[in-house]
Amino acid sequence: MSTKRTPAILTALLGASFCALMLASGCSGGAPGDGNGPVAAPSPPQPPTPPPPPPPTGAFSTEPGTSRFLTQATFGPTGDDVSQLTGTSASDWFLAELAKPASLHTPQLEAYRAMISDLDADFPVLAVQSSTFSFWRNTIEGDDQLRQRMAFALSQLLVVSNFGGELLTDIPEPVVGYQDILVKGAFGNYRDLLEAVTYSPAMGYYLTYMGNQKADPATGRMPDENYAREILQLFTVGVVELQPNGQPVLDGSGRPVELYNNMDITSLARVFTGLDLDGLDRQRFPSVVDAVDEWDGLEQALLKPMVVNEERHSSEAKRFLDCDIAAGTSATRSIDQTLDCIVDHPNVGPFVSRQLIQRFTTSAPDPDYVQRVAFAFDSGTYALPDGRQVGDGRKGDLTATLAAILFDPDVRDDTARSDLKFGKIREPLLRFTHWARAFNADASRPEYGIELFDLSAPDALSQHPYRARSVFNFYRPGYVAPGTESGAAGLTIPELQIVNGTSTPGYINFMTFWAFGGQSMIPADELEAELQDIGVPVDRAALERAFVPDYADELDFANDAARLVDHLDGLLVYGSMSEETKAAITATLEDQPVDGPGDTGALADRVSLAVLLIMTSPDYLVQR
Repeated sequence: MSTKRTPAILTALLGASFCALMLASGCSGGAPGDGNGPVAAPSPPQPPTPPPPPPPTGAFSTEPGTSRFLTQATFGPTGDDVSQLTGTSASDWFLAELAKPASLHTPQLEAYRAMISDLDADFPVLAVQSSTFSFWRNTIEGDDQLRQRMAFALSQLLVVSNFGGELLTDIPEPVVGYQDILVKGAFGNYRDLLEAVTYSPAMGYYLTYMGNQKADPATGRMPDENYAREILQLFTVGVVELQPNGQPVLDGSGRPVELYNNMDITSLARVFTGLDLDGLDRQRFPSVVDAVDEWDGLEQALLKPMVVNEERHSSEAKRFLDCDIAAGTSATRSIDQTLDCIVDHPNVGPFVSRQLIQRFTTSAPDPDYVQRVAFAFDSGTYALPDGRQVGDGRKGDLTATLAAILFDPDVRDDTARSDLKFGKIREPLLRFTHWARAFNADASRPEYGIELFDLSAPDALSQHPYRARSVFNFYRPGYVAPGTESGAAGLTIPELQIVNGTSTPGYINFMTFWAFGGQSMIPADELEAELQDIGVPVDRAALERAFVPDYADELDFANDAARLVDHLDGLLVYGSMSEETKAAITATLEDQPVDGPGDTGALADRVSLAVLLIMTSPDYLVQR
């Protein structure tokens, strides 16, 4: 839907170079008396002026450092965040984030359900799209930024998608419930999270083991193997043996050592037989889809963990990854033993750690960095820069893992930004949330942003929350882009997998719409009618402010193009834009006619153009 209202693409020729330096100093003095009149008693000597306190150290010591840290740890820093946190303790901030209450998705779904109960709509958009709406609200407006960012990172490792139709597309409860599993488990333990994921109706339906039955020799029926395969390959250990630093172990011929074979998968599949929706009558409804229109309890069942039907569970022995589960072990006990055994495998630490690193800091992490984070994952503890410990000492502690990712000395060292191998392509979703947060775009009513209903197409963002096209996510963690310098160097850059001749102009068009306040350019009457046609009730006042950027701070000095670019460089790129890029953007802005400070329309366009040019520049798109 985004292209139909998008203004023409704005382009600029970037070139030349610019450098500016401003120094400021001041002094003052006084004169003694002229000697006439009585001589006053000498004043007592003043104590020497104490030396100024040493400058703060660490991630929040400077505004650029604060902005860079928050770029990695949140859905985008705001100007207020940066100004208020600079000079404070990043350790304090991290611990405060851990203590914040979670912004959940289910309450928002329930609110939407209540709103549509009295509406006559054939397609209840508020319900069907609620997982998307709640995502935008929580990531843009939510106070628990670190938790939400971690949940999003986990969603790209433990993938569930509502792409493709049927249950997960048409009924929001399973995906909304899954979102809350990740939000609640973001600071917990990976073993516990994996258990919640295993019992999740969303995962059970997505990977087709919901209703999975034991083998039947008479009919040739075998247990579904999807989850057994993916829990190993994608969620925990990978396919080859790993060193503690994430590099593959090689055999005598220089080939990676495979961890398991199909016999392991076949045996592991028996573990996940018997899981099904709580309360579902399989005799009445052979498939869950059959129950959609007739089972009143379906929606609530999709929000609850699946339960075990022991009659459908395989009582055979299970053997995989050198793990043995005795014949006759109950389903619940089999799952417990299985998850314990898998998470205990030495691959899990480096495998999970490397992928989480990719989502926060760098696409091709140095093996030593992976090993340090994996050590925090395995030990379950990490010492923050101020010495305080996080983590409960259990293997798989995600708080310790996340702290190790964000506070790693090599990441926090500013020299990392000069290493061409360090950094990542900013994920398209994170670019949009950053824009919305940086310019206080109101996301309290995300259902009014029709252009955001589906961003999975290449002519939008090629990325939409919980709408990956496969269990492999939008991009594979091991993707090496062919025909590129990074590919020639063997660097993994997952995000490049969705960069192509369509997605690049698609993103420019997308950001043009938002940067120039495209939402506000749609006639309010037209937008209100369009929303009401699809069953979205409208609050007119909220509609007129939805996703409209607040450029008030920028307009104050928009008449000075160079100052505007410097300001936006600090706000959006933590002061890291090259002088060449800044000079080119400044020159482009100065080419736009402005008739002085009173030309508000032209100044507003200048601000919008500046935001667009920066957010489509390589300096911004590559996060270092």
